[in-house]
Amino acid sequence: MLIEQIWTANRLRNFNYLIACPHTGEALVVDPLATNLCLGVASQKGWEIRTIVNTHEHGDHTGGNRAVVEATGAKVLAHHGANASIPGMDRGLRAGDTVKVGTSIELCVLDTPGHTMSHVCLLAESDDGPALICGDTLFNAGAGNCHNGGHPDELYSTFAGQLAALPDATRIYPGHDYLVNNLRFTLDREPGNDDARALLDSCQDQDPSQARITTLGEEKRINTFFRLHNPEIIERLHDAFPRLAAAPSPREVFLALRELRNHW
Repeated sequence: MLIEQIWTANRLRNFNYLIACPHTGEALVVDPLATNLCLGVASQKGWEIRTIVNTHEHGDHTGGNRAVVEATGAKVLAHHGANASIPGMDRGLRAGDTVKVGTSIELCVLDTPGHTMSHVCLLAESDDGPALICGDTLFNAGAGNCHNGGHPDELYSTFAGQLAALPDATRIYPGHDYLVNNLRFTLDREPGNDDARALLDSCQDQDPSQARITTLGEEKRINTFFRLHNPEIIERLHDAFPRLAAAPSPREVFLALRELRNHW
């Protein structure tokens, strides 16, 4: 399986993705906002885009659909609940569905509500290990916001019930580059996190076109939204939320962190 991460260099810091079958050259494009870049990379590599998958319905993830369809005839796939908000959708996806690319790639659909209620992630198994195309659900060292059609309770359930259970070797491919700022938030909440500090020191000046790909195992060390039992995080939350229980549940910790991140 071939995964090409495409840096859009726009103000929202989007990533788009091409996933190609090495045997047939057939390709799938994820959230193709930067249409010319996606089409150009596919052409350079000799790949034929057959499918578009939108992880969710926000315009910075669907805005390039029409141009890609016009150029390639690709079919548009997205969460079944997004049918009314994504024009021209050809197939609604549900948890457990399979999206095939060429003869060698099968992507498993995860139904991952939270950022919006109609959000999917794609889980791929390959010789290089598992990979997760996660849109705006999980970011490198962070979690999606819930401002535009989502809910933090659902996001917690997605993190705790689905993402945390994936293999630690799973490579993380998010919809935006927010790594540096997310690491700063982790360190604001957990100043003693040496792993987060070391990664921040190493990637402060990274070129997003050569972005650092984290694994889920790394995320569990550097991403505060996976570190809900950490005593330092819980202690510091009491400063911001005096009414928080002395021994809060993981859900309460997650929701408090998400609220702080909204205004940080």
